[in-house]
Amino acid sequence: MNTGRVRVLVVDDSAFNRRTIVKMLESLPNVEVVGYACDGEEGLRKLIDLRPDLITLDLEMPRMDGFTLLRIVMQKQPTPIIVVSSRADDENVFKALDLGAVEFVPKPSSSVSPVLMDIREELLGKVREVTSANLKNVMARADHAAKSPNLLVKPAVRKKIISKAAASDYRMVVIGSSTGGPPALQNIFSAIQEELPVAFAVAQHMPPDFTRAFAERLNRFSALTIREAESGDVVEPGQVLVAPGGKNLEFILKEGKIVAKVSAPEGHQRYLPSVDKLFASSAELFGDRVLGVVLTGMGNDGAMGTREVKSAGGTVFAEAEESCVVFGMPKEAIATGLVDRIVPLPQVCKEILQYCGY
Repeated sequence: MNTGRVRVLVVDDSAFNRRTIVKMLESLPNVEVVGYACDGEEGLRKLIDLRPDLITLDLEMPRMDGFTLLRIVMQKQPTPIIVVSSRADDENVFKALDLGAVEFVPKPSSSVSPVLMDIREELLGKVREVTSANLKNVMARADHAAKSPNLLVKPAVRKKIISKAAASDYRMVVIGSSTGGPPALQNIFSAIQEELPVAFAVAQHMPPDFTRAFAERLNRFSALTIREAESGDVVEPGQVLVAPGGKNLEFILKEGKIVAKVSAPEGHQRYLPSVDKLFASSAELFGDRVLGVVLTGMGNDGAMGTREVKSAGGTVFAEAEESCVVFGMPKEAIATGLVDRIVPLPQVCKEILQYCGY
């Protein structure tokens, strides 16, 4: 991608949405909308003619839908893509990420709605993130998903019996991620084919209404039980709690048990769900039994949490730059000087298991 103006192609079948998205994008000083298209076929022609740096893509369009265009783009002329779609009620957004989309932004379900302007800040933030994305690593993650046709089959599980005594001192693994995170988390949890006496929690930057489907999707890939967290959920070995989109997940001690506390953001909070808050509350309750893992993503969420985990005697891993889609969050964690290991994504699960004694 060039280092000057970011040249964007907008693909959406709604004329109102196209105009609104163009208006949003052109409010950024370094962005130039070089063209727009009303369906995938026109989008493909414009892609070839204009060679944009970035595409915003709707999924539901006539003639050629967004999924088909996405496949062709990644095969013929790889270009960073942000999905802008109302399809939050099923797995289509995550299917798009599997195919190579870098990020997504939800839009109101109404195809002609002034409320579309509500996504302005999120869309503009994602454009800034995607301009620094490592497209080679995006494609590598898409390739990994494409070569894993059996991921949607729940693996046969040989259950381990977790005694009450062992459960009293089990380890907690907390993972934070943002741009490029969903495929990375799929990579990690799909590699766990046997229940473990280890508890997990995830803070993936994601808007409201998407994390439940995301957790259900991950649950089918792994021998662990994975679900979206709710306040009052008891933390147990062999389970993964996923922070709800747009909210914070922390842990508290209640009646002798460690339970989840899901809360709305305080004031203007830049990163949601907060990796820092998840790490800090886990460090307070688990001490030297907590492992924090900072994966790909823009910004510095997780850096403060890294300090909290290390202050409590815990351990922190960060994803290596060589595999990151965006080397932001891991870079900031590493800059604290406190990260114990820097690990490329294909080795992260192995390192987690080794840390946990498996």
